[in-house]
Order: sequence, then C-alpha cells, then structure tokens
Amino acid sequence: MKSPTIFLFFFLISASLLLLEASNNGDGAFKLAEKEDTHVKRSDFPSGFLFGAATSAYQVEGAYLEDAKSLSNWDVFCHSVVGCGEHGDNGDVADDHYHQFLDDIEMMHSLGLKAYRFSISWARILPRGRFGEVNPAGIMFYNKIIDNLILKGIEPFVTIFHNDFPQELEERYGSWLNTEMREEFVHMAEVCFKSFGDRVKYWITINEPNIFTEMAYEQGLFPPSRCSEPFGNCVAGNSDVEPLIVMHNLLLAHGMAAKLYHDKFQPKQGGSIGLVMHCLMFEPLTDSDLDRKAAKRAFAFNIGWSLDPVIFGEYPEEMREYLGSELPSFSLDEKNFMKNSTDFIGINHYSTTYTKDCTNSSCSPIANRAIRGFLDMVGERDGVPIGEPTKVEGLAVVPRGMGEIVNDIKIRYNNKPMFITENGYSSPDVQEEGINELVNDVKRVNFHAAYLASLAKSIREGADVRGYFVWSLLDNYEWLHGYDVKFGLYYVDRKTLTRVPKLSAKWYKNFLKNNSDVISKGASRYRRSLQKGDMMLEIANL
Repeated sequence: MKSPTIFLFFFLISASLLLLEASNNGDGAFKLAEKEDTHVKRSDFPSGFLFGAATSAYQVEGAYLEDAKSLSNWDVFCHSVVGCGEHGDNGDVADDHYHQFLDDIEMMHSLGLKAYRFSISWARILPRGRFGEVNPAGIMFYNKIIDNLILKGIEPFVTIFHNDFPQELEERYGSWLNTEMREEFVHMAEVCFKSFGDRVKYWITINEPNIFTEMAYEQGLFPPSRCSEPFGNCVAGNSDVEPLIVMHNLLLAHGMAAKLYHDKFQPKQGGSIGLVMHCLMFEPLTDSDLDRKAAKRAFAFNIGWSLDPVIFGEYPEEMREYLGSELPSFSLDEKNFMKNSTDFIGINHYSTTYTKDCTNSSCSPIANRAIRGFLDMVGERDGVPIGEPTKVEGLAVVPRGMGEIVNDIKIRYNNKPMFITENGYSSPDVQEEGINELVNDVKRVNFHAAYLASLAKSIREGADVRGYFVWSLLDNYEWLHGYDVKFGLYYVDRKTLTRVPKLSAKWYKNFLKNNSDVISKGASRYRRSLQKGDMMLEIANL
C-alpha cells in the first residue's frame, strides 16, 4: 500500500490543474483555464431545473438470468466467440443494481438528486417480445424502483430502449433491419405506459439512435456485428446501406410510440416523451468555406439525421443531397405523425471535434463516403489537441462545446425544451487501486463545473434547458470498454461491489446545496486526512 505522502502528492498535483489546466480556444493555441469558467452555483440555474444522474439497464443491473428474464442481444454477444469488453468483461453481474437498488436510491437521495434517468430491460419485461407474456417479476422490479424514487422525492426519467432487447427478436427476423421491429417496440412501449405511466412523467423512447446505428451496423462493434469494408471485417452487412434502413425503423418506431402516448396516455397521465441523441459539437478545422460547410454537414449527418424527422417530418436536406435514393423516405401519413413527435430533446454531450471537408481534399477511406457526409472528424489543429484527453479516445475536454451545441440545437429546432441527459468525464489515468481514482477525481469535478458554467451561460441567453444528468451515478459496464473506463460519481469495487463516493460525489452534493466552494475546502480536508493517514475515514464521511 502506498504511503499517505504519495497520496498527498497526487492530490496536490491534481488540484493544481484547476488553475493551470489548458484548453484550446479554437484557433489552434492553448490558453490558461481562465477562459473556461468553473465558477458555477446551483442558483445560476432556474429554480425548477432538474439535476440528476443516469445509468442504463445492461450497464448496472446484472442478474442476467434471474426472475424469468430472457437472454438479451448483449447477453448473447458477450458470451459468444466475438465477446465484448476489455479482459472479457460482460454485464452478467455489472453493479448488481438489481439487488442493491434500494441502497443506490438512498445514495441518490443523500446527494440531493431530484431526478434519476434509467432504462428498462426489454428482456426483463417482455422476455419473448410479442411472442410471449409480460413478465410480472420484471414489472415488480421497476415498480419498486419507481415507487422508491418518488418516495425520496426523485423524478424518474425512463428510457425504453438503451441498446438491449430480447435476442429472440434478432433470431426471428433480424431485429432493426426488419419493419416488424417497429411493432415490437410499440408493444414494449405500451406495456411500459400502462404499467408505469401513472407515476413516470418523463419518457425517452430511444437512447442515441445515431450511436447504436453506427456501432452495430456501420462499424459492426455492437451486436449484431454487421458491417462491410472499409468500416470493418464482419461476416455480413453493408455499412453504406444498412445504417440508413435501421435508423429509418428506429425513427418510425419512436414516432409510432409517441403517437400512441400522445393519443392514448398523455391526456390522462400528463407526462412527456422525447428522443435522446449523442451530440458532439462540430467546429470547422480551418476558416475555409469548405470546412465550415463540413461542420454544418456533420451536424446534419449525426444529429439532424434523427432530430429533423421527429420535429420537421423529413431528413436533412444535406443528407438527401449526398445520399439520394439510398436514403429512405417517409410517406405522407408517416410525415404527419413524425412531425413534432418529440416533446423534448435529450442531449448526450461529452466533447467537441474539428471537421474537415473531404469533397476537395484527401481523407481516409471511411471519411470519404456518402454515409459519412464526405467529411472527417479530427481531434487536433496544427498539432495542438482540441482539449485535454480523457480515457475514451475522441472525447476531449472542451467545455465551450456544451453551450455551443445547446445554442445550435436551440436555433435549428426553435428552442424546443431540452435536457442534458448525459454529460461525464472518464479519467485517463485510473489505476487498479480505487483510492487513486478517488484522489485524482478532482479532474472530474473541474469537468462538470466547467461544462455546467457553459450550460448556465446558454440558459441565460435564452436556451430552454430544463435538466442535467451526470453520466454516471456509478462506475459501470461501459460496453466495449468493459470496467476499465470509469465515469461514475461512485467507485464500485469489482470484487465486493461496494460503492465508494468519490470527491465528485461530494462536490455534486455541495453544488446542489448551492455551495460552489468545494474544491478549496475539499483540498484542505483531504490534505489533513492524508497527513493523518485517515483517508478511508474521510471517504466514508463524504
């Protein structure tokens, strides 16, 4: 075990980054962090603004074969020869939230959270989809979560589809490549509305259809692992065509479920329903007209691809121009129910990237394709990174991007209500010893403070943003990254599954009490504790 002196050294080095941390100001040069404001208070946000944290079923629940749950696509994928996650990790146990949810809800309450975003395991509710019955044990589990959240004054935000579904639907007809999957999803949504809608007032139909489509059907890294060259080497698939078909089915599934909710359930239950997108901010690599157009095209091909149809009833003009007849079309009836089918926009924002035009310059074989909009995304300009790196490649720390993407969405979609449904930081230097992660967690604090300050500025300028969710409540199963990538406010010991609060948990708790001066006070307390060798006692007091 390392000495307290070493821990103190790590902490002081990390704390100093709050004053010296550099970020790219957009012209290729680094400036000190005074340009990225980290002074933010709860009172900088509207009184009714909802602060929460988020998870998803496969990433935290575990209990993959308990209480009549069927195998999901991720269960099968992670037990196949393909495998998934670093070191062969999977979600069989995950964070054992299935058995520890009451303690986890108590943790949320102790932090002062006013909202919790989670997803429902499709295979736990409808083990065989439309081909079988509703699973009472699954309904009971989520009823307990919802009831206990409400008892603690925490608003449930429920995602219906977050990457996992019954494997039987894949085997019967190829899941999202088949129009039948739309009906499967509407059936699942209706069961959820009937079972939980009297208490759930915020529904999310689908999480990140853009990322799901790209990872599963373009790159072939998520199940069902379909792709083609040059995107990957899969047994089957067509990376230039299948993502368009899958996205079309996902969006129509959303639209059909939203219509059902608006027509049948919303008048009595009084809730709202939305769609969540993965939203990078796109900045032009140079000041050239071509790169500026590429940045606009990147928004259309990555965000507008999903949001334009559910608000305007049609795909973006840029996609229609570059993809032509390969892009599916909506019938007149579909356009009518798709238009304004989302009551709010969910924004999962982590980072910003530069965009480079590929129509008049050389690019990689992947970037130089219509499905990608003939543009490339790059993380540096003139050898200077756009921001400090994190554990996840491509997700650099660029706080200004939060306000910029919110403002872009505000303008394009007429300031439709927005929620920041995910925002989080993955430590790039996590050691196996969880204690080091706790000490170095000051970078996560700085990340959230800077991104929140950027968000507060956009709200002051008129953006209708109504909530913010930290990703994530717990260190969890981060898909192909397994358990090595850690976003949580709470560290989870992989041997005992014990939850240990990080400094960021303490910061968030104090922030929600409108006390923004946590860093200096926390540093002093940690310094005293480290000198006394009482680090674990200090952690227990968070």
